[in-house]
Amino acid sequence: MIEVDYLVVGCGFAGLSFIEEVKAHNKSVLVFDNQSQQSSTVAGGMYNPVILKRFTAVWKSQEQLRLALPFYEKLEEKLNITVDYKLPVYRRFVSTEEQNNWFAASDKLNVGEFISTKLIKNTNTNLDADFGFGEVLQTGRVDSALLMSSYRAYLKLNEELVERSFQYDDLIPTDTGFTYQNINVKHVVFAEGFGLKQNPFFNYLPLQGSKGELLIIRAPELKMDFLLKSSVFVMPLGNDLYKVGATYERDDKTNNTTEAGKNQLLSKLESFLKCDFEVVDQVAGVRPTVKDRRPLIGAHPEHKNMYVLNGLGSRGVLTGPYVSKQLYSAIENGGELDIEIDIKRYQGDYAPIS
Repeated sequence: MIEVDYLVVGCGFAGLSFIEEVKAHNKSVLVFDNQSQQSSTVAGGMYNPVILKRFTAVWKSQEQLRLALPFYEKLEEKLNITVDYKLPVYRRFVSTEEQNNWFAASDKLNVGEFISTKLIKNTNTNLDADFGFGEVLQTGRVDSALLMSSYRAYLKLNEELVERSFQYDDLIPTDTGFTYQNINVKHVVFAEGFGLKQNPFFNYLPLQGSKGELLIIRAPELKMDFLLKSSVFVMPLGNDLYKVGATYERDDKTNNTTEAGKNQLLSKLESFLKCDFEVVDQVAGVRPTVKDRRPLIGAHPEHKNMYVLNGLGSRGVLTGPYVSKQLYSAIENGGELDIEIDIKRYQGDYAPIS
């Protein structure tokens, strides 16, 4: 039998963050991931402490940034790659009222430190932005596709990755944890993204899911060195390539790209982009979203040593390291989870499996 401290199911931003927390404490880990969930791989990868639709602070933005930035720096060193690109985020204004709301937001607690009060005039003739931009501070993008592929290769090299579906029926409780096929494990953590809907232990949780589609375009004339947020975001990737996103579709829970998604993105993009471009790729994934917009973290109400780490939505880049540290502390040190993320808030929805 194989002996392991942690068995982690899922290797998106949530799973990766928790695996790194486990490794930082010299615990052994085995990861199951069948790549059925694509939201982390196709994600925009932007980290941004301000909700740009309402000019309000992202939940726990200061705490999350404090952990996330050194987290990705250490991963770059470990994997010998570059994934964290410091990139300014410009919010495109469409009216004087939006400008005024932006400046008013600069006085808000937990928002002001992330908002520049300097109005940036548009000098790019390929953008329609008569009212200019507002700059968000302490922003950037993580190359999610490169990070995920490199991290999986690292796990495989260390014989810590099993590339097949997890069989829930084979998980048997013991006095010290669980057995799973030929494995003795102390703790099991499910970080499956939207795949949690198929998990018989945690499918009572109100994970909704929101499909997002993105385009990759080539626009040689655009020459934009910042991330633009308007009705869609436009993110420079280098070599005249830009990522454009994203849609929010609640009914379609597949990873298939659609013409409707493509047309929606193109319609919004063409409302402010004035140069020629070509679409070179289109990707899709289902975000693990929750109605109250808070992650789903914590212990199973019945099975000891079984945990969930999910519901990071579209902000997994920022939120993953923060909630992973909280969960690890709760497991190993008896630490208390933030009540806003603890799945105990949905305990009334749980019904034991018959």
